[in-house]
Amino acid sequence: MSESAAESSGSEASVHGRPSAGQSLANNLSEAADRREKSRNVGALRRLKPFILAHWGDALLSAVFLVGSTSATLGLSGAVRLLVDNLTRAQQGAVAAGAVDRWFLLIGAVALGLGLATAGRYFFITKLGERVVADLRKATYAHILTLDPIYFLKTRTGEVLSRLTTDIQIVENLVASSISVAVRNLLTLIGAVILMMIVSPHLTGLVLLLIPAVLVPLFLFGRKVRQLTASTQDQFAAAVGYAGESLDALETVQAFGRERSAAGRFGEAVEAAFRISLRRMSARAVMTALVIVLVFGGVVGIFWLGVHSAISGAMSWGALFQFAFLSVMAAGSVGALGETWGDVQKASGAMERIGELLDARPGVAAPASPVALPEPARGEIAIENVTFAYPGRPELPALNGFSLQVRPGERVALVGPSGAGKSTVLRLLLRFYDPQGGRVLLDGVDVRDADPAQVRSRMALVAQDSALFSGSASDNIRFGREEATDDEVRAALRAAQAEPFLDALPQGLETAVGERARSLSGGQRQRLAIARALIRRSPILLLDEATSALDAENERLVQRALDEAMEGRTTLVIAHRLATVLKADRIVVLDEGRVVEQGSHAELVARGGLYSRLAALQFGQAA
Repeated sequence: MSESAAESSGSEASVHGRPSAGQSLANNLSEAADRREKSRNVGALRRLKPFILAHWGDALLSAVFLVGSTSATLGLSGAVRLLVDNLTRAQQGAVAAGAVDRWFLLIGAVALGLGLATAGRYFFITKLGERVVADLRKATYAHILTLDPIYFLKTRTGEVLSRLTTDIQIVENLVASSISVAVRNLLTLIGAVILMMIVSPHLTGLVLLLIPAVLVPLFLFGRKVRQLTASTQDQFAAAVGYAGESLDALETVQAFGRERSAAGRFGEAVEAAFRISLRRMSARAVMTALVIVLVFGGVVGIFWLGVHSAISGAMSWGALFQFAFLSVMAAGSVGALGETWGDVQKASGAMERIGELLDARPGVAAPASPVALPEPARGEIAIENVTFAYPGRPELPALNGFSLQVRPGERVALVGPSGAGKSTVLRLLLRFYDPQGGRVLLDGVDVRDADPAQVRSRMALVAQDSALFSGSASDNIRFGREEATDDEVRAALRAAQAEPFLDALPQGLETAVGERARSLSGGQRQRLAIARALIRRSPILLLDEATSALDAENERLVQRALDEAMEGRTTLVIAHRLATVLKADRIVVLDEGRVVEQGSHAELVARGGLYSRLAALQFGQAA
């Protein structure tokens, strides 16, 4: 394992023993469950308010068409009453049979209005939902990119992706569909009850007595549905997190023959999520059944009383049909509200998880009034008496009283045994972390007082395993500076010794290199990463074991490219292979987070200290 990997994985697990995968999963789910207990309502959905208000025009049109479709639905009951009353009179000879035709035309006109209003409601509410979720997804991802490495030491990338995809999809279902259905049914219920009171206050009073009996199971089971939904999402996120780790290291999984084990662990997590989901579905099914039985059972009983009232002449048959029509609508609305309440609970659990992500704040951020770095950039580095320990292992500082001065344009090599703190120096310079003690200065400014984006804009990093992206070779180079011209890209490629092999590709620079550029060899990837660093035009170059994984031929080519890259730049070089640091202006030797020696190769060998011993191990007596 490289020092870079070793230092970044620091945690108590590496000191006291790493917990098993099952224990980690259980711990994650327990912590998530504790968070869920703090909130038992749908308040998490209030976070959607600013996203909806940003598109108030669509929201207003949705509301207008929603009211229109609800009014048309309720209007059908009045049209039916008029038709039935006139049919009854026509049967008794009081009205000509042909006179009822206009009432059928009225019903048709109301139905046409209902259809148009429903179409408008569907279009605008769906558009609003899609737009709100698109904005939410963009805002969430943009926020994720601001989080520092400390957050990702505690949360797996797969879990974050689960919130960005699965949870937001649940919210989309709510905003684009369920909210509209819920509001429509709520308005229908209110309107139906008002009309029922007008038609028959006595029968309506009996209907209202049913409401408490319906609300009890609705809220009782609704809370349970929400809790189980959140548990399902936590379980599934844990499964996705493990799957992401396994796929990212697929070659290692296959090399050790662990495909079946990896598939089994993922399968266990998915099955656990399914079992919780089954409990959620059962609770929701029982809730829906209770609501339907109570509502429609009560309506049948009330309708029986209404028929007797019509037979006795206490109310007209038209009024009875209208009351029955309104009762069915009211009952259907309550039943639909029961189902959509489950969707609301489910979306609330999902939004709560998204909210936790949005609430996460980076430990490293720009101050309220950042100090501007001086122009033009000099590339001067000063690290003064820095003490730093990674989160999770405060008793094992990676740097302890570390100091280093680097003049503009100077090439300084950092050497030492694994775990000496070399890669940590680069992480503090890039301000991925802040030290617990001491200062890190760039061109005379404490990096904690500056904007991290401006600090990083003055540095270019070439790591041992530089991250490249899917897309073309040209896209990867322009990742260093998006506005670079074609001539500048070509110049960077020539300097990085990468032009010959890229020109040999089928589409040259525009050839897709695959995920993480795996279609290229290790040496080719490193030269592409160097080209990306060169085009950045930054005054400081950071090289972290840039040649350690290469064969002799590729190392020669990459070293030539690095020599070109270091011209005119302040350079910090980390290397275990001492042959790669012999051209440095100064070699700084670290051990246990401190500077123990510094000087030229010849001076350090003559002293007979730690560097001399390292050199003897690599070069023998020729050192």
